[in-house]
Amino acid sequence: MLSLLDRYLLGETAKVFAAIIATLLLVTVSMLFLRTLEQVSLGALGNTSMLRFLGLQVLRDSASLLPPAFFIAALVSLGRLARDSELIAFGACGIGPGRLYRSLLLLALPLALLTGWFSLILQPYASLHIQRIEDAQQERATQVVGLQPGRFYQQQSGAVTFYAAALDDERRLRQLFIQDRRSDPPRLILAERGFYQQGGAAGERIVLEVGRRFDGQAGTARFDVTEFDRYTLLLEQEAPVEERRRRAARLTVDLINSPALPDRALLGHRLAAPVSLFALALIAIPLTNLSPRQRDSGRLFLAFLAYFAFFNLQRMAVNWMQGGVSPPWLGVLWYQPLIIAVVFGALIPGSYWSRRFVERMRRWRRSAR
Repeated sequence: MLSLLDRYLLGETAKVFAAIIATLLLVTVSMLFLRTLEQVSLGALGNTSMLRFLGLQVLRDSASLLPPAFFIAALVSLGRLARDSELIAFGACGIGPGRLYRSLLLLALPLALLTGWFSLILQPYASLHIQRIEDAQQERATQVVGLQPGRFYQQQSGAVTFYAAALDDERRLRQLFIQDRRSDPPRLILAERGFYQQGGAAGERIVLEVGRRFDGQAGTARFDVTEFDRYTLLLEQEAPVEERRRRAARLTVDLINSPALPDRALLGHRLAAPVSLFALALIAIPLTNLSPRQRDSGRLFLAFLAYFAFFNLQRMAVNWMQGGVSPPWLGVLWYQPLIIAVVFGALIPGSYWSRRFVERMRRWRRSAR
């Protein structure tokens, strides 16, 4: 049974958490919605699948929103209790940091289960269906279904941009403009007409007829101009289905059974989200001033530093393990105990036990003289 204190602390933290997570979701949905509209306007996404694509993106990114929202909610709620001298009243009644930890962990436990469900199950599910929508849309674009003249289209994440001024009765492209940023220097192609080809070992390509190719960097005087009667531009090489699938769409069960280093790094990244809730709960209470008379500028700066270092090191740990920079036995969760140790180490000089130790050492020196 929850005590009165537990219900009070849980209620205060849960209210702040609900407000913060609602704000983060609103900002995330707004950014993803604008990005989705941009893809629709460029022809990279169909109008019918826009809302489903947006919902899957929100579902994929939800796991990364819960840990920072919990950490900020814990700091805000505990800071409010400290400003109102309620934490001092708790201490006078014999309620120490241990009871505060208990209340935070009671909230962190269900949130960790929810975050684990999002990260381990729903995130790969959403990534897989996002990949299917993108593949289906790309295939429709390759077959020139619904291609409209006078619009810009992009492929390979914007590396190739092309524009067709008109279409004839045979659905052949007229007055083409193509910018290819995959090569160094980038390439610009102008052609009178062209058409798509797909299938076989050559993969996806566009065949251009009667045009010019410009090789060089815009804004410089060095350009190589080549005229052609027929030119084939390779857009994407065919690959097996399993190789084309994004690694983020792989099921967690497959990652557990895989000995590959990138799969182990991705598994650690998914586990980091629910585990980080407990690590953030451990450093939230020491980063809160128990007395309103204490200056909170130093602890506030340390809280911001710990927050940004925590989530930046999370991405760096995954990249280092995938790239072989860090040893495999170290895993990708090493940054969490490191941040905890740094925070507690930085707060030791101003703690009660440190001041008591220093006072005892002074008394011992005086008595020794």
